[in-house]
Amino acid sequence: MKARIPFYYHIVFFLLLFLTYIFWDIGLNDEKIEIVIKAICYGITPTHLLAIFCIYILNFYYFCEWFLNRKKLFFYILTIPVSLLLFAAVRYFLQEVVMFNITGMHNYYEEAREITYYIKDNFFFGLPAVLLSALTFLFWQYHTTQHQNQELLLENKKAEFQMLKAQVSPHFLFNTLNSFYSQLVIKEDEMADDILVLSDLLRYVITETDKDEAILSKEIQFIQNYIHLQKKRFEDQLFLDFKVEGNYSNEKIISSALIHFVENVFKHGKFNNEKEKAIISIQIKDDFLEISTFNYFIEGENYSSTGIGFDNLTKRLEYTYKGQFILEKTEENNTFKTYLKIPLKK
Repeated sequence: MKARIPFYYHIVFFLLLFLTYIFWDIGLNDEKIEIVIKAICYGITPTHLLAIFCIYILNFYYFCEWFLNRKKLFFYILTIPVSLLLFAAVRYFLQEVVMFNITGMHNYYEEAREITYYIKDNFFFGLPAVLLSALTFLFWQYHTTQHQNQELLLENKKAEFQMLKAQVSPHFLFNTLNSFYSQLVIKEDEMADDILVLSDLLRYVITETDKDEAILSKEIQFIQNYIHLQKKRFEDQLFLDFKVEGNYSNEKIISSALIHFVENVFKHGKFNNEKEKAIISIQIKDDFLEISTFNYFIEGENYSSTGIGFDNLTKRLEYTYKGQFILEKTEENNTFKTYLKIPLKK
């Protein structure tokens, strides 16, 4: 997770650090004000802090991310001496080259500017750059994580609230249907049974279809209820052969797969001609399920292009069954056929 701290935060932080450094020298180290001001005027203090700032920024934006990565932690440890060497080089350039050309004064005397001593001495002075960058990075990561957790918690609460709101209508609908059923069961047995079927159908859609897997017996019962209500809708104009063969109980299949084929038959098929019957066949044998459909459709309709649903189903089947399924569809002479074979899970 990358830190998103604005860059000006670093600048403000180091300005405050600069002031703290000055007052620390004057107040706690009993340094004379004249000497402190002289160090500032000759650029010694500003260039020292600027060198720290450069290494601090380098570590914060590049090296510190490795600190939180177990695989790269060793590389982060290796960056520490590299950072200290870079600090010595930056400080030398700022103080002994740039400021010397401006003021004519060196911060280190000649013997101390010998490379081995200079690097060794600045390993100590460069440590604040490494420590400050690591501590600031960890603090910002903690702050960001806490903020994201709060946002996630808020989103979860919103989702729970929306779910409760969404559940009001279905429960109200179920209660109403049950009320109708209790009133009609005495007077109109057939209509009462239809309302009970509709209630079961809606309950299954709301509670089961969002799951990855479905119990085969419930899925087939859902299809039977669906076809029962479609017969009521078409009255005497529904010419459909529907059959289920084989033994089944608690086997599991991918959810909503079977209803996809059934829905397509009713959505695009012709049912008003007894000579052009639609067929829906489900067979269970040898731990496999096969569903095949056949129907006529209106001439000129490009049946095979109707739906993203078929592509989505194909992806779900590939993810769930890998290469263990067969899915086919055929369109010819105003007829459409589909076939699916999938293994059953115990």
